[in-house]
Amino acid sequence: MSKVVKVIEVLAQSSKSWEDAAQKAVKKASKSVKNIKSVYIKDMSTKVAGNTIVKYRITAKISFLVEAKRGKKGKK
Repeated sequence: MSKVVKVIEVLAQSSKSWEDAAQKAVKKASKSVKNIKSVYIKDMSTKVAGNTIVKYRITAKISFLVEAKRGKKGKK
């Protein structure tokens, strides 16, 4: 059986770093998506207030394996 991978795009932010924003994206996505295999950071940006970075924002593509549904024999 060949493997099928699905990709979703998510947005996340952190007040600490881009790495923390990526970790938050994976942690949140893992609550509803199983078998996460990789994260590709598509875009990074920041929010600035008073000449200081206050939010690190990312757009991430999260890849995960699609599980085959198991049904009764003889049915697809």
